[in-house]
Amino acid sequence: MAEMLSLMQEEAVRFCAELIRIDSTNTGDPASTGDGETRCAELIRDWLSELPSEWFERVPGRGNLVVSIPGKDPQLPRLAIHAHTDVVPADPVKWSVDPFAGEIRDGRVWGRGAVDMKDMIGMLVAAVRQTLREGHRPRRGIVLLFVADEEVEGANGMGFLVDEHPEVFRGVNEAIGEVGGFSVPTPTGDAYTIGIAEKGIAWATLRATGTEGHGSMVPNLEGAPARLVAALQRISEHEWPEEVDATASAVLTGLGSVLGVHVDPRDESGFAQALAPLGPVAGMFSNAFRTTAAITQVHAGSKTNTVPGEAIATVDCRIAPGRDEEFRRVFAELVGPGIEVTWETGQSVVAPYDTALVASMRAAVQAVQPDAQFLPFLTGGATDAKSLDRLGIACYGFVPLRLPPGFDFPGAFHGIDESVPVDALRTGSLILREFLLSQ
Repeated sequence: MAEMLSLMQEEAVRFCAELIRIDSTNTGDPASTGDGETRCAELIRDWLSELPSEWFERVPGRGNLVVSIPGKDPQLPRLAIHAHTDVVPADPVKWSVDPFAGEIRDGRVWGRGAVDMKDMIGMLVAAVRQTLREGHRPRRGIVLLFVADEEVEGANGMGFLVDEHPEVFRGVNEAIGEVGGFSVPTPTGDAYTIGIAEKGIAWATLRATGTEGHGSMVPNLEGAPARLVAALQRISEHEWPEEVDATASAVLTGLGSVLGVHVDPRDESGFAQALAPLGPVAGMFSNAFRTTAAITQVHAGSKTNTVPGEAIATVDCRIAPGRDEEFRRVFAELVGPGIEVTWETGQSVVAPYDTALVASMRAAVQAVQPDAQFLPFLTGGATDAKSLDRLGIACYGFVPLRLPPGFDFPGAFHGIDESVPVDALRTGSLILREFLLSQ
């Protein structure tokens, strides 16, 4: 058995590296997004060729692979485990390594997608192959989804499957994906996160119009840029309150337990001090309890001496769970009259923590690391869970990685020189195997 488990761990590392070597960049522009997602999915299909699979492709080159693991009891609800094959762009000039070489050195696998999220695909595929070698068949059916287009909007990936092929999810009531499962350092050892919620997303485009004319003649009160800047100032200066609902309370209770201190996000200085032992991942918790609104783009005019008749800005808003409607009301007040606002949105997602599925995740981790602690996690990111939530599926983040102290995990997401520790992949594959054996 030890030799078989060693093979599984080696496969997890190798599969992650091989996937990184496929440039599956999703630029958001059909003209510059290639066929990397399809090539990744085809490779995964080869690795899991013993299992039945289906292929869905809304746009050529952007394939989605659905693999089924039949369960012993077809009456039981099925579980979905999903991961995306696309990655964000990487400028090789800014990297110290080739972002698509999948280089393995210094105890890490380097390249775009190493943590977002070809690490999960490598570990999951290796763990599934190992359970097949052991002859295991789960009690309930498991659906593995390897999808395109998560990094932009999911219209060619999970959103496409949910809207056009809901039969794929027949009988599925729970799902596992990103973000969660990673370990954080605490004074008493590693605590593994389990994602139970993600903030709502609202991308606002503000369009102001006004008088167009010579810069010496058009007063600011009539000019589109001045109107837009005033609205952006109100938005940037607004202090969104800390929101402590049932989900936030669960996360705060968990933080207090693993850190051994009282944790209150309404005490700004004390909150930062309490989270300090978490190291680089502290920021992933500190912004979880309030709505945020970040100005990301401003466009207006073409000449210094001409007031343009239109000015446009975008604002990336992340909404505390359950506050979607309240956010819209307050944001409209901040924008004020005379500015058109259009939206791209995704509701907040929340799943219960006290469930049998969460218990099986915890048991899988402790089978590999008996002293592990656990921490419910609320992410500010947006994932394919937003599409699955439309079907009433409870979504959890569980990509198990035992991270070394000081590892800048949040900085790896979409960052320069993205990498994942080899040991984290090896340990994660063991945890996922234990999880699969428990289903």
